[in-house]
Amino acid sequence: MKKLSLINKIIFIINSMFATVLLLSYLLPYISPKSLPVFAILSLFVPFLIILNIIFVLYWLINLKKQLLLSFIILVIGWFFSATFYKVSGVNSSSNTDLKVMSYNVRMFNHWKWINDENISKNISDFIAEKSPDILLFQEYYTLEKQQINYPYKYVKTKNSKAFIGLAIYSKFPIINSGSLNLTNTSNNIIYADVLRNKDTIRVYNLHLQSLELNTDKENFGQENSEKLIARLKERFKKQAEQTEKFLEHEKNWKGKKIVAGDFNNTSYSWVYNQISNNKKDAFEESGVGFGKTFNYWFPLRIDFILTDEDAIINKFNSFSEKNSDHFPVLAKINWEN
Repeated sequence: MKKLSLINKIIFIINSMFATVLLLSYLLPYISPKSLPVFAILSLFVPFLIILNIIFVLYWLINLKKQLLLSFIILVIGWFFSATFYKVSGVNSSSNTDLKVMSYNVRMFNHWKWINDENISKNISDFIAEKSPDILLFQEYYTLEKQQINYPYKYVKTKNSKAFIGLAIYSKFPIINSGSLNLTNTSNNIIYADVLRNKDTIRVYNLHLQSLELNTDKENFGQENSEKLIARLKERFKKQAEQTEKFLEHEKNWKGKKIVAGDFNNTSYSWVYNQISNNKKDAFEESGVGFGKTFNYWFPLRIDFILTDEDAIINKFNSFSEKNSDHFPVLAKINWEN
């Protein structure tokens, strides 16, 4: 520090603060939001913290200063003990027995015209027809929006008989059983369907965990002040934790093949993701490339997931850049044959 200029001393102090916060974020997967909800908010900003620390490493490297070691060491720790931030390469193979699974938060097919495009609903239908997934999971599905999505089997669940927004599972294979976890005091929900494929029954869960309802286009995410924003986020993350516990209690009764997918409204650095993904394979981690970004925001947020049981083989994963919603669709090719 003594040999640094005044400006570099200030920069290193700032660097130290952000490096420390990133290091603390590695504890996020192990601390329930129910016990420390304010800490859970940090899970949304881990990608930003990683990018910022990479910038600090590059800055000190260009200036040939040993201060680069601080952020560098913490980034290396994260490489081994934290979720993957960026995938350089991934598996890209195919088999005739692959099961193609897509998850897509369609934001009510743009029913309220958030996007200034009259063709959004058709664009979504055309995109799905082109990719032709065997199993298709929708979040923020709107029953009043007419769709040209032709599948022989489907399970659609709204919150009640008077509601029009909910979740849907479409399948090319017979659905022999279905149900809902009926989450309370929320517009979000978790549904499931048992799909019969050949002689296999595959349990498919469609999760839409508690929405944070952040307006990313407005200052302070649409809240009057930071205190109200933090209070809202704390309450929403606690709800996510409760919903996760309810899901895990339900899931443990299923011993067969399964797929768990949907919009978690949280990142892979969170307690929620860590709990749900335990003893499962993440399709992006197995076969993805790049950031795996699934939310239309300026820095890479991966909050939509496709998970499988550990016996499955992920032959391909794609996160698409179709801007027909505030989320991007994700698709995985899954196989259980060695």
